[in-house]
Amino acid sequence: MASLLIVGADHLGNIPDHLADLGFDDVVHLSGRKCQMTKKGIPDKVDAVLVLTDFVNHNLTKVIKQQAKEQEVPIFYAKRSWCSVKKALCSCADECEWLKRGGIQ
Repeated sequence: MASLLIVGADHLGNIPDHLADLGFDDVVHLSGRKCQMTKKGIPDKVDAVLVLTDFVNHNLTKVIKQQAKEQEVPIFYAKRSWCSVKKALCSCADECEWLKRGGIQ
């Protein structure tokens, strides 16, 4: 199983349910609405980061991108729609391989 940090959007709707179907058993959400969220950063034991680009504080995106690079955590970008999220997470076979290696079918 895998964990995912989602950055952006006030509400995720049914996205966490769809992510569970992909094998993400732990989904952490930072809305990014408040400026102080830039101090929280990426929690330990997060396998990947998903930034919802149409609902995010740009400064937070910059901070998260830098932290993901430093921690060697894969980062993906998508709009807040399931179609866009799935496309970002599985945009090519190589990216889907990291999902499969984590036990995700």
